[in-house]
Amino acid sequence: MATKMAASASKDDPENEEFEDAIDSFPEIEPFNGNLDLDSCIKDANIALNLFFNNRFNLAKERMLPWIDHSMYHALGNGTISFIQAVMTFDMSDIDSAIEAIKKSIVTCNKFRKKNSVIATLSKLATKENYNEYTEGELHAELCYAESLLIRAMLTFIQDENLISFVKGGLKIRECYKLYKYCNRIMRHRNVETDKHAIHFQTGVCMGIGTFNLMISLLPTKIMKLLEFVGFSGNKHLGLDQIQKGTEGHGGLRSKLCAIILVAYHSLVTYVLGLGNGDIDLASRVLQPCLNDHPNGALFLFLSGRLKEVKGSTDEAIREFEGSIEAQNEWKQFHHLCYWELMWCHCFKSDWLMAMKYAERLCHESRWSKATYTYQKASFLSMCSDQSEASQKHLDFLFSEVPRLKQKIAGKSIPFEKFAVAKSQQYFQQGNKLILPAIELIYVWNGFNIVGKNRPLLDTILVRVESTLNEISQSKGENAKFYYDNYSLALMLKGVCLRFREQPFQAEQCFLEVIENEKNLVSDHYLIPFAIVECAILYLYQGRLEETKKFMERAKKNYKGYYLENRLHFRLHAMKLQLASTANNGDENNSNSYEEEDIFLNSEMGSLDEDDSLNGVLRNEEDEMTQM
Repeated sequence: MATKMAASASKDDPENEEFEDAIDSFPEIEPFNGNLDLDSCIKDANIALNLFFNNRFNLAKERMLPWIDHSMYHALGNGTISFIQAVMTFDMSDIDSAIEAIKKSIVTCNKFRKKNSVIATLSKLATKENYNEYTEGELHAELCYAESLLIRAMLTFIQDENLISFVKGGLKIRECYKLYKYCNRIMRHRNVETDKHAIHFQTGVCMGIGTFNLMISLLPTKIMKLLEFVGFSGNKHLGLDQIQKGTEGHGGLRSKLCAIILVAYHSLVTYVLGLGNGDIDLASRVLQPCLNDHPNGALFLFLSGRLKEVKGSTDEAIREFEGSIEAQNEWKQFHHLCYWELMWCHCFKSDWLMAMKYAERLCHESRWSKATYTYQKASFLSMCSDQSEASQKHLDFLFSEVPRLKQKIAGKSIPFEKFAVAKSQQYFQQGNKLILPAIELIYVWNGFNIVGKNRPLLDTILVRVESTLNEISQSKGENAKFYYDNYSLALMLKGVCLRFREQPFQAEQCFLEVIENEKNLVSDHYLIPFAIVECAILYLYQGRLEETKKFMERAKKNYKGYYLENRLHFRLHAMKLQLASTANNGDENNSNSYEEEDIFLNSEMGSLDEDDSLNGVLRNEEDEMTQM
């Protein structure tokens, strides 16, 4: 649908006509000449990266495949593209292919690493290591090896739910992390004046350090306990700072990758997992050079759309997402990301029919979670004004299908599917009806952080919520069993709307009334801890810090096993960081400064001393990783 809409617009819009011509006129590129020196390999990797950013995904991969046994950058590039494809599809065959590709990258990169043994290194403890002894190729081999380990670890996490695999993934990250730390030490102590490709190495180190710190800092305590034997902790401020430095390395092979990570963090991660407090102005500035270089790049158009979406400019976001879809047809899976955002944009506009059509398209085309898509489709359809007999029968069918479609992907259950199944069962238990299911979806997916920036859209939703509250109150006797569930849900949604309308007192009264109904709830028990956290958010922004802490602890310690529990724990962790920032005048990690020499994570896991070398440290891990 979006493709047709964009194609139709292109007939009347000269800019769209130029956009299509730009794709067709992309210049042909000479094939790689087979010269395997570092300079030639980096140049060819840069060509492949530009092909990728210009939507020539298959051509980029084909360019690297013949040389993956002979070039570290070709092997890493091939593994990276395979990894991106795997996380987009979550298809087991794609995951297995990505694992094989990254194994090859690990082996190839290892061939080029400096061959010093641990014993030889430890024998020189009294002597400070001379980092200038490394050739430039050996430096890049360490960096590419670290990136390969990182990708392999992330693939371990999505491969299956087995605890042993989870632990192995944590150990791989630990070793990879040490290697990045060593690369940083090299960068700081080596004389780089004669290094022709220093900028590529520096941006790679910034990307690795920044991503690690940022990723680990986002994990809530509950999840971190699973990895506490490794001793991880992260500095969010440092992570963002390093990634931003990576974006400023103009001409660096990884500078645009750093830009993608930074923009994705501020426009996606902070909204899905946090409080919606990303730095959108910074993200927009960082993305603009990428758009200038790749005006038709589907990935950058998607990120541009996401930035407009979180600003509350829904119509502009829709145009960007449609442009991203129209830009390429090689990877249909990437269309699904745009369909997902288009679905929410229309949902935010209360255009339930269009939102339903995008959910339907995802259900037909995406391999991710048909139960989720079907529940969303049914929820949007139930909000439409047309409730004919045929429409009601279709709703009954859709809700009945959700439990049947529940599945596991890569061996893991999808938490939201459990919620969708429970709500679908509740639909039939209370007479084939749900209360405001689409607006509830906006809430549980943190969509109010976006809707709240567009007052007309927010007011439209508030009117619908208040109308439903009146209907529930007037028909209390008709469905007494679920009265408090339905009333509390609508009251909760009203409170959220009032919070974003900057009416904190009225919002607080709504949340407190929901909490008072705890013992009367039959099904929607998740509302209580969520309402407690909503109160904590109100108190946080009012500067009532002691009450904030009290309610956060109450939600964390007194409630277990409710739907979407992990999602709420991510929000609690984001609040913890915000609380620390408020208490420490803007520093989320209790110190706004950090030692340049020790810019990695605080480490109970142990760190290498200044005169330790990592050459050979990971040798014992290699056989296990390449044989898995």
